Amino acid sequence: MGAEIVGHWIGGAETAGETDRAADVFDPATGKVARQVALAGAADVDRAVAAATGAFPGWRDTPISRRTRVLFAFRQLLDEAKDELAEAITAEHGKVVSDAQGEVARGLEVVEFACGIGHLLKGGHTENASTGVDVHATRQPLGPVAVISPFNFPVMVPLWFVPIAIAAGNTVVLKPSEKDPSAALLLARLWQRAGLPDGVFTVLNGDKEAVDGLLDHPDIKAVSFVGSTPVARYVHQRASAAGKRVQALGGAKNHMVVLPDADVDLTADAAINAGFGSAGERCMAISVVVAVGSVADPLVAAIAERARGLRTGDGRRGCDMGPLITGAHRDKVTGYVASGEQAGATVVVDGRDVEPDADGSGFFLGPTLLDHVTPAMSVYTDEIFGPVLSVVRVETYAEAVALVNGNPYGNGTAIFTNDGGAARRFANEIEVGMVGVNVPIPVPVAYYSFGGWKDSLFGDTHAHGTDGVHFFTRGKVVTSRWPDDGHRGVDLGFPRND
Repeated sequence: MGAEIVGHWIGGAETAGETDRAADVFDPATGKVARQVALAGAADVDRAVAAATGAFPGWRDTPISRRTRVLFAFRQLLDEAKDELAEAITAEHGKVVSDAQGEVARGLEVVEFACGIGHLLKGGHTENASTGVDVHATRQPLGPVAVISPFNFPVMVPLWFVPIAIAAGNTVVLKPSEKDPSAALLLARLWQRAGLPDGVFTVLNGDKEAVDGLLDHPDIKAVSFVGSTPVARYVHQRASAAGKRVQALGGAKNHMVVLPDADVDLTADAAINAGFGSAGERCMAISVVVAVGSVADPLVAAIAERARGLRTGDGRRGCDMGPLITGAHRDKVTGYVASGEQAGATVVVDGRDVEPDADGSGFFLGPTLLDHVTPAMSVYTDEIFGPVLSVVRVETYAEAVALVNGNPYGNGTAIFTNDGGAARRFANEIEVGMVGVNVPIPVPVAYYSFGGWKDSLFGDTHAHGTDGVHFFTRGKVVTSRWPDDGHRGVDLGFPRND
């Protein structure tokens, strides 16, 4: 008997698709294949987009009040299913259950934001802009849109985009990561139970073939993407060339600048939480601690003490940190540790020696702390996406700011200090999209927008918040005049507002 196959969700039902291609889906804590996922071909892409295209006119014309009722129903069902979703995330991604529950909770915030779509779609109206002429502006949906989401947040990242797109009247084709696809099917069933018409939300599982099919398809009007910078750049270029609106969020190298007056214990706790949560597989993870002046030695000692006390293992066993997503990715991350050590960094805590609390040979790497890292080392320059925290030592605040601003990424950063003036100056001078002051992971609340600068964002629009509403709608201005005897006759002159 073969492994269970996770299919697509098209037209309100799960389907195996038109190809026999499939990929293994692992349980990262055991290293064993748990199920397989269907990989879409061209025919599956066409079928998925056709379902979204067919459902668009009816959903676009559904009154906003009725759309909102679906959103409220989905919000309730999502809250009731949060534990089931968290378990599915842990089973395929590996993050500990409490972290998975937090992921669902942050996605739920965007759903709640989208429940207020009626207010957010309001236009403007001017009566008698010219004699007998009225003008009104409105925002209308784009049509079928694609959301391409990464493996590290299989629930939260889709919920950054899907609820807003649907609330605004669009239909959505979600292409989740093939590494952890099951959560997307659970979301599809919740949408259906909430009363969403078939075809408004579609799940298309697959690899690059499915992605390229969506980027090129003429009926897909916009693409939202989250992933690595090289792929984000590719998605932006290819989809833009096909005439689509694109927001592509890329990678990061997030710094935590620590000034000498910072509370060392508070900062060490924050560095542990931000560096090793979700095994470092977060685009907002802190991967570099920039220790300014005399704070370096006590801070490194405090972080090391905490890192050694973390329990690594199966995320379903109450551990602090789970495995990485695949064996290949674990090996890539350990390669960076070896490279940093060979280049002269000091391995203060070595996660390669971890003895995980798990059955089987899962994809584990324990918390790893490197000191005396320099900007020339690959462990600093590259996005590692694992539980590796690098400490770079500088002498002054100015050196720290220059280091952050000189990095090609500009996703998130944080400063830890008790000096309000220094914090205010940092927030003004730093060239990064999201800034935390004594907050290590400055992910905005849902009614603000998420997004970085420089090589962390391709396109002009950030995720969720007001930016998200604007991305999934376009403006239309209607100028109207009802005929009366005073406006009869021919006049070839340019219209004037008299």
